[in-house]
Amino acid sequence: RAELSRRYQQWFMFALRLPATRSRHVNVLQHMTGRFGDRLYPDRRRQLHQLIAGYRSGRVPLIVPLTLIRHYAAAFEITCLENQSYLTPHPAELMLRCHVWPAVDET
Repeated sequence: RAELSRRYQQWFMFALRLPATRSRHVNVLQHMTGRFGDRLYPDRRRQLHQLIAGYRSGRVPLIVPLTLIRHYAAAFEITCLENQSYLTPHPAELMLRCHVWPAVDET
């Protein structure tokens, strides 16, 4: 058990040496998209690919394609995707939140 733990830690630290680049994220997103097979209608698949391309070019934040993939994984019950920590890397309490604050009345 100690040897397994040592080897796991060694490989884990080796994996952490590779920085998470935009192109690596795109690669992961594309592989996840492939898991949907024929379940996605062509227009939805096109939309997802456009969002990934938008992320690649820097016009779309990573959370957008991640959220859509997470949604489709749950809708189609694709457990190999649903169980990926990549899709939910943070506790829900730390997720990006968008608030629209009411305008301040300056009268």
